[in-house]
Amino acid sequence: MFNLDFLTDYSLIPLRVMVGLVFIDSGFLDLRNPKERAKSMGVPEPLGAFIGLAELLGGIAVIVGFLQQLAAIGLILIMIGALQKKIFVWKTGFWGKDSLGWNYELIFISMLLVILCTDGGRFVLLR
Repeated sequence: MFNLDFLTDYSLIPLRVMVGLVFIDSGFLDLRNPKERAKSMGVPEPLGAFIGLAELLGGIAVIVGFLQQLAAIGLILIMIGALQKKIFVWKTGFWGKDSLGWNYELIFISMLLVILCTDGGRFVLLR
């Protein structure tokens, strides 16, 4: 119906910013209190801290466009780990029960796939 291809690079900017801000916030919370966050995720403290650092740096990379495809792959892997935990270990429903369901992870995986497949668009620092 409409040919909006010329807006693709511009539409990727708010997508990258939104995805990046969520991961920066999550990573910051993981690093601020690694022991408690690792316990809530059900992982050892060093792994929880690593995940937090990866989320923080991956979020920054996605926003500024610095190796955003590698950052997107790393963040997708983190989301797949969260999916596995929510579906098979915690048995959380798609919409959740008493917390966020695993629809949240699927939304972010979808958004990260767009960033991965478009290489973040034209407005990036380093490909």
